[in-house]
Amino acid sequence: MKIIQDQKHNIEAEVKRLEDMGVVIGDKAKYLRDSAFSRFPVVFVLLSAFGLVATFYSFEKLIDKSEFFSNHPEVLLLIGLSTLTFTGTLYKKLS
Repeated sequence: MKIIQDQKHNIEAEVKRLEDMGVVIGDKAKYLRDSAFSRFPVVFVLLSAFGLVATFYSFEKLIDKSEFFSNHPEVLLLIGLSTLTFTGTLYKKLS
């Protein structure tokens, strides 16, 4: 019975050591991430802006390919407003 208790103690010690190691690595990763953003804020802002514009542009191109939405933009507007209303209502209910 003592062997089982010793093994249990060893396993718990290893788990504790691994958890502590995860915290240390997480702290180091946070430091590197924060320092990279603070050193290069313009690069991050430009990359974020490019990503946003590219996403909007690709949505526009996809919608333009759809003959139905090209011919009936009011349907697209109604779908967009309905989506915004739905997500706003859902946000209010969840918070």
